Amino acid sequence: MKSYFLGGNEIPWYYLGLSNASGMFDISGTMWAVTAMFVYGVKSAWLPWLWPVWNQVFIMVFLAAWLRRSNVMTGAQWITYRFGKDLGARLSHIIVTVFAIISTLGFIAYFFEGIGKFATIFFPWDLSFAIGSLGISSEQSYALIIIAITTIYTLKGGMYSVVGTEVIQFVIMTISCLVIGYIAFTTVTAEQITTAVPENWKNLFFGMELDIDWTGYIDSVNTKIEEDGFSLFGFLFMMMIFKGIFASLAGPVPSYDMQRILSTKNEIEASKMSGLTIVVLSIPRYLMIAGFAILGLVYLGPELQIAGSGIDFETILPVAIQRFIPAGLKGLLLAGLLAAFMGTFAAFINAAPAYLVNDIYKKYIRPNASNKTYIRFSYLSSILIVIIGLLFGFFASSINTLTVWLTSALYGGYAAANMLKWIWWRFNAYGYFGGMLAGLIAASIVPGFFPETSAIYLFPIILLLSFIGCFLGVYLGKPDDMEVLKNFYKTTKPWGFWKPVYNQLKKEDPTFIANKDFWKDTFNCVVGVVWQMTFVLIPIYLLIREYEQLFVVLVLMIITSITLKYTWYNKLGKLKGKVVKKDM
Repeated sequence: MKSYFLGGNEIPWYYLGLSNASGMFDISGTMWAVTAMFVYGVKSAWLPWLWPVWNQVFIMVFLAAWLRRSNVMTGAQWITYRFGKDLGARLSHIIVTVFAIISTLGFIAYFFEGIGKFATIFFPWDLSFAIGSLGISSEQSYALIIIAITTIYTLKGGMYSVVGTEVIQFVIMTISCLVIGYIAFTTVTAEQITTAVPENWKNLFFGMELDIDWTGYIDSVNTKIEEDGFSLFGFLFMMMIFKGIFASLAGPVPSYDMQRILSTKNEIEASKMSGLTIVVLSIPRYLMIAGFAILGLVYLGPELQIAGSGIDFETILPVAIQRFIPAGLKGLLLAGLLAAFMGTFAAFINAAPAYLVNDIYKKYIRPNASNKTYIRFSYLSSILIVIIGLLFGFFASSINTLTVWLTSALYGGYAAANMLKWIWWRFNAYGYFGGMLAGLIAASIVPGFFPETSAIYLFPIILLLSFIGCFLGVYLGKPDDMEVLKNFYKTTKPWGFWKPVYNQLKKEDPTFIANKDFWKDTFNCVVGVVWQMTFVLIPIYLLIREYEQLFVVLVLMIITSITLKYTWYNKLGKLKGKVVKKDM
């Protein structure tokens, strides 16, 4: 079981880091990012903060080490480590498993929407058909075929299979990205880009209004901006910051990112793995994103203006590949993107059954079954999750809609409880259950009351309802067992509000020292966010020929890298002098 889900904690951190980066190189996300840059220009560099992408910085700086010290197999098992084994902990076990499954279903729908749009550009056959009154489009047929193949591949491999293939995929994608960046740089001039885009498209900064008017360039893009709900860009930015702080402090959601942290050998390698993911992902990926965006703007822009309304801008990526990439390289790129899709999809499908098998079936139904039985149940649960996720995908309207719902509504319900679990001793299992339940209900219901409002603007409401659920659970339930809290605090050593637990430990062990790194970690997170952003902006400014801004960003990258070397990376070495907890 440990070998299947965690690779036996034997996979080197740099392979896991490359695998993690490859897992974020999915087709749906890349299509969304190309569309965002096409529409919003350099300001699109801010839009990944919707996730927020800088949760990787928080994980790198301190959360990866905190999480890895638990030595568990899944996020739901972590609940026992944090809250014990009473009724509240069992309820929390179940609710985090439900969240993991719901988020996986949402991502399957997200992948389904993206891979279908991608495939129809390249495959010439019309596979549309009808089952009674239900019509299945070619997009949906291609998506079903590719996902079925991917599911079979996932079932047979486990974590070794996922990591091994993703390292190879990452190499293929990096080569493709460099070549695409070269093609865009050598075939599009600065004058062509300036002619193709409206004023402020090249400007990273903004006021309260977006202030990009596509009239006379591609008029239908104005409609796309209205549909996205991002016209008030300053307000959107404030919402992304507000959401990002809470979502990042909550830590990784129970999916592939958490599984890779738990798969590392120890806390030092967990931190290094998360840092490597940031370094290796952004520059090659944004060479591809910016390259396809400017190729589309210069060479597809006039056609799109003539076409008028009804354009699906989310197909810009596959159309650009079809039109601008030479044969041979096109095959390599398609192989890489399809493999990246398979790897990302497989990572989610590998993570979700771990919760069903370990935290429901093994814990409550058949605790003494054989490993072979658990693996078979994992196969069955994987297939059921995929089927239900595909049903969700049939009713999705766009990649952007799914992206915003997943990042803002669903994760809004996750943030409150999972932030408090790290930093407050009195936050008990009933508080966790209440917060997660309230968050899940709010994420499902609140967007229905505001159908015309983007989910990012509903985040404060969902977060507030989740906090109410947290505090009701805390004050209606009793505090957790002090022995469980002492074990958690002593091994994880988080900062926060732990004074009663700290006092108890100090009586037992006068040499015990509390974690006083809050301000140091906060400083490193701020520097890390700027550092991460430089990796996004360097390829963008290079390809649009904004060399002054490129020079400024390069200097920032060097300064922030040196700062993190001394304030974060060098400090990791100090952990080697301590006892690093081995796997049980």
